[in-house]
Amino acid sequence: MLMLTRESSTFRVLVVDDHELTRLTLQLAFSCQSDIQVVGLASNGREAIEMVKCYYPDVIILDLQMPVMDGWSASGYIKSISPNTQILAYSSLEDARLDQTKAMSSFDDICKKDVPTTELIALVRQLGQRHRSSFVG
Repeated sequence: MLMLTRESSTFRVLVVDDHELTRLTLQLAFSCQSDIQVVGLASNGREAIEMVKCYYPDVIILDLQMPVMDGWSASGYIKSISPNTQILAYSSLEDARLDQTKAMSSFDDICKKDVPTTELIALVRQLGQRHRSSFVG
């Protein structure tokens, strides 16, 4: 029997945003990182849920405002099927709305879209480590 295992030092990331340019730009930024693998790109929350069922990513970068199903709705579904997956709310919303999002238990962290790329990459690594540590115990 052939068993395929994933490299334990690589964080599996799903990028969810309704803007194609944002998805592709994030994929490009992460492709330059040896320890981050983008396992999927989704344009709305419904697509994200289906991809989580197939790929069980370590980290999801989840836009909040999207058609079909927004990030707020999708995050609850995702946590119900993959509770250890770390979800990063990724948005350009004003601070007051982001504070409300921070209070939701289905999000593990929050990041504004104007964050420098290096900070976003560092945050994804931090969340990936958190995901990994949730299995140790």
